[in-house]
Amino acid sequence: QVQLAESGGGLVQAGGSLRLSCAASGIIVSINSMAWYRQAPGKLRELVATLTGSGLTNYADSVKGRFIVSRDNAKNTVYLQMNSLKPEDTAVYYCNLFVVGVRQRDYWGRGTQVTVSS
Repeated sequence: QVQLAESGGGLVQAGGSLRLSCAASGIIVSINSMAWYRQAPGKLRELVATLTGSGLTNYADSVKGRFIVSRDNAKNTVYLQMNSLKPEDTAVYYCNLFVVGVRQRDYWGRGTQVTVSS
């Protein structure tokens, strides 16, 4: 069984920064791909950023140039550095990792709240 622990959310003023972390624990051989999603109240969950096992990144147009996704393989941890935050970035952020362990499957974090005040 693999568990994901997210942290780093909180309240920040517009223009500020936050760094989200998603740490995976359990029997892990490798993490093949990872992604961050977010869901604002009344809206569908949307893809924010992806990072493949080979290091390729992709971002939603709304966050390009402001967010950076990265990983620390030794810690089985994925990060989302969020800069120049805007009120419209307010949402619950979720990490999603495809983990090779006892099984090969994707796992979701429980989410961390990010609130950006204007």
